[in-house]
Amino acid sequence: MRALTTITLSLALAATATAAPAADALRPDQAEFRALYEELVETNTTLSAGDCTLAAARLAARMTAAGFPASGLHPFAAPGHPKEGGLVAVYPGRDPKAKAILLLAHIDVVEAKREDWTRDPFTLVEEGGYFYARGASDDKSQAAVWTDTLIRFQKEGFKPRRTVKMALTCGEETAGAFNGAEYLAKNERALIDAEFALNEGGGGRQEPGGKPVWLGLQVGEKFPQDFVLEVTNPGGHSSRPVKDNAITHLSAGLVKIGAHDFPIELSDTTRAYFTRLGPAIGGDYGRAMTALMKDPADKAALAVIAGDPSWNSTLRTTCVATMLSGGHAVNALPQRATANVNCRIFPGTPPEQIRKTLETLVADPAIKITLGAVRSAPSKAVPLARSVLEPAEKLAAEMFPGVPVIPSMSTGATDGAFLTPVGIPTYGVPGILGEADGGGVHGLNERMSVISLYRGRDYMQRLVRVYAEMGE
Repeated sequence: MRALTTITLSLALAATATAAPAADALRPDQAEFRALYEELVETNTTLSAGDCTLAAARLAARMTAAGFPASGLHPFAAPGHPKEGGLVAVYPGRDPKAKAILLLAHIDVVEAKREDWTRDPFTLVEEGGYFYARGASDDKSQAAVWTDTLIRFQKEGFKPRRTVKMALTCGEETAGAFNGAEYLAKNERALIDAEFALNEGGGGRQEPGGKPVWLGLQVGEKFPQDFVLEVTNPGGHSSRPVKDNAITHLSAGLVKIGAHDFPIELSDTTRAYFTRLGPAIGGDYGRAMTALMKDPADKAALAVIAGDPSWNSTLRTTCVATMLSGGHAVNALPQRATANVNCRIFPGTPPEQIRKTLETLVADPAIKITLGAVRSAPSKAVPLARSVLEPAEKLAAEMFPGVPVIPSMSTGATDGAFLTPVGIPTYGVPGILGEADGGGVHGLNERMSVISLYRGRDYMQRLVRVYAEMGE
């Protein structure tokens, strides 16, 4: 009876999508989820003042209270990082030969200053159909859903064919910080072993008010790589200028890089993305997408799509100057000038190939180009697997009738970058829909649509059940 009621309510939400349920109208399971979500959001997990280890412990305590055995809970914290720990949970399946699936989410958040926010960023506020708080969306909404999913399984006595694992990690939001997903991939590979992982990066789009537009399944991501451009020079007195100037050399090279468009590249994922997105959005952009997928040499269609920075980045490798440093005195010729160029590389292209392309573009032996910090190991493109896509589509047709599931390649970077290279292809799960303005993620007054969270939770939990039963 509970399962039938859940399905009925989920379909009703998807059909109406006009108002979020009031707190006093929540189903009992939704009320329990809301309390878990609130506790997680209100546990500060910023790098500067927060504690991911505490957040993970609080979630583990909830799982223990639900009857989850201690043998299935694996909290971890690396030496030297006592507040940057996380949690791995293992919910065993009935078939020891079936490979597990892994639910991945990060529990750390971007910094937030109270004086800049309208509301306290570490108090969950429900107002006007939205939850407001730092992490309300990125990524504590998903971490809460995954934790609640395993709690539901435990309480219901669900016995899936596959083992379902969960990894909640810290460090995704801060470059150079300890990263829990990287730590697990390097040190606890067997613990998180899975056929594939479900992560952030998918979701989808809804209109303000909750009407679904499309669901997104992220299939892979571009590879972020910094390159350092450096020019050194003997320098001298600024009263005796010469043409051989470090800043001038560097500037000319950066102008050439900035003017360059890398050729478009299409994978199975990006072809499916533009093919499905075109009819869904319509208008000039939609028509251009349809035309370009019919003829990738259509320059007019390409020019339209490239006018949007996000879609342009989906079509090709991009490189952009992000930092500059040069000179040592206002009255001296510069002895050194450096720049950082951040590239987002299309999957499958080696970073060294891009470095050589940059050298060819600047065409100046005075400019030395080297690889900067490496975030993760490059990996092959994640396959657009039918075994992952088709269950998501089938369930979407039931819960979001008429709303397409659109595979996409992330142009940003997630913790999937640490799992895919070690043999766990990682997908951004559909379900929790965002809005066109980004919802304040990484910015001020971050928010999450209430109806999207509850509706997405129902979809994601049912989808995990489907994946967990696959193979028989």
